[in-house]
Amino acid sequence: MAGHVTAPAAALADGLPGWVTLLRAPNPGPMTLDGTNTWVLRPPGGKHSIVIDPGPDDAGHLARIAAHTPVGLALVTHGHPDHTDGVRRLHELLDGVPVLAVDPAHTIGGAPLTGSWTAPAGAGCRIELVPTPGHTGDSVCFLVECAGERVVFTGDTILGRGTTVVAHPDGDLGDYLASLELLSTYRGIPALPGHGPALADCGVAADFYLAHRRARLDQVRAAVAGGASTALEVVARVYADVDRALWPAAEWSVRAQLAYLARESDPGVGGLDQP
Repeated sequence: MAGHVTAPAAALADGLPGWVTLLRAPNPGPMTLDGTNTWVLRPPGGKHSIVIDPGPDDAGHLARIAAHTPVGLALVTHGHPDHTDGVRRLHELLDGVPVLAVDPAHTIGGAPLTGSWTAPAGAGCRIELVPTPGHTGDSVCFLVECAGERVVFTGDTILGRGTTVVAHPDGDLGDYLASLELLSTYRGIPALPGHGPALADCGVAADFYLAHRRARLDQVRAAVAGGASTALEVVARVYADVDRALWPAAEWSVRAQLAYLARESDPGVGGLDQP
């Protein structure tokens, strides 16, 4: 039986590589945990720092990022405001440094990211874009190899604590399950998430998330079979152990689950009244 998860999905990492710095934004909350993680990479021998997820438009947080000059590039894992509201001001603070995202709305000074993107020459490390839609349509991870170490920056696809929401209708559960299956192959590689602590093994965390999502799907099927006729009624049955402050986010995931089951022609789900 899948219950509300608040613990990490894998063992915590013993520490961060020496070329990675965590700057946590001062925006804690039910959806952001301790705050948004902004990651700063300074590869040995690299010409400049690289920022992953600028975070919120908070002057103090952005000033802390800008202190890691020279910064040559900023990357975005997905377009939610707690990761992108600071993009434009950081771009200005850093004298026009490119900020690259999948979504053109969050891209400044360069071309939007595509699946073939890799870090430019002179970055001092290898950065590979890993498309991982599901949490949102534009979600990506970044696999980074530097100084003989590899880590994967997972954004909100895998969190350091608890599980993430599938933000329907932009987020899609089928895509999310496929993304988790891909990340499950990253065995032994630490996951550095968009919120919460770093995890020792991305593959183990992805396996846990997959099992949890599949168990939730079974619960949704049972709720519908038991008479739930709207998404909110499913939330009340399946997420009864979750703080009601999180029910709006749970409803996003339920709508994604119902849409997934309807596409799979699950008996009894296709006609459910979702509004």
